[in-house]
Amino acid sequence: MAHTSTTVGEVRRVLEEAYPPHLAESWDAVGLICGDPDDSVTKVAFALDCTQSVAEQAVASGVQMLVVHHPLLLRGVTSVAADTPKGKVIHTLLKGGVALFAAHTNADKARPGVNDKLAELVGIEPGRPVVPHERFDGEVPADALGLGRIGELPEPLTLREFTQQVANALPETAWGIRAAGDPEDVVKRVAVSSGSGDSFLDTARELGVDVYVTSDLRHHPVDEHLRAGGPAVIDTAHWASEFPWTSQARDIVVEALKVDTEIIELRTDPWTISAHGENHEQPKEN
Repeated sequence: MAHTSTTVGEVRRVLEEAYPPHLAESWDAVGLICGDPDDSVTKVAFALDCTQSVAEQAVASGVQMLVVHHPLLLRGVTSVAADTPKGKVIHTLLKGGVALFAAHTNADKARPGVNDKLAELVGIEPGRPVVPHERFDGEVPADALGLGRIGELPEPLTLREFTQQVANALPETAWGIRAAGDPEDVVKRVAVSSGSGDSFLDTARELGVDVYVTSDLRHHPVDEHLRAGGPAVIDTAHWASEFPWTSQARDIVVEALKVDTEIIELRTDPWTISAHGENHEQPKEN
């Protein structure tokens, strides 16, 4: 297939049709971060984060545009000087002729979006969102936009079995996968929320799911959630739950514009080592 040339603005248009900016949370900063909309594009790269290593690989790969999930300039920035971490990234991209675009919470809520990809990987058909983007009177439609997804496993599994299924499905990290709950409890109805999801623990309990899959969980919220009768939880690495989205975004761009693409496979999860004591006794469970 002959690949064509397009522009930064056209790639932005295609991605914003797939992941409408109005779906983004009010605190988010999505869209074109740097680059000229009129610049020519023959190759687009995709990654979860725009770290310095990712920026350098994008330049080395000869792409003209980098699409990421996490916005580089999400929090307040007063300088992009090249001797600051984020400034160095921006200068690397601009000197290399690479535009940067982010689709964040708008891609989390869209259909298909980040959460649909996560749901499919862990083994459920993505149904209604955990937190709908709009308010509904009565039942939330299965195809509603919003954060997270709910679905059912084809066959019930124990929590132990399902945790292993999640680990097998997601890209590997040093963090691995951990779960909270009785390993032998049977689960079928599943909620997922990509990225940081401990703010939805109460919602998962109210929705009556058997297990909730998310990331960045903390000791006290999970402990209190379980003591209040909440469902089991599975804690994945943030990067592992969202990196698979890059293939979805790539397919959208390829189908619309027929440009060359590359997924930058660098693992940008910050955790690099995990360890267990060699001679420690296994602690007793609650």
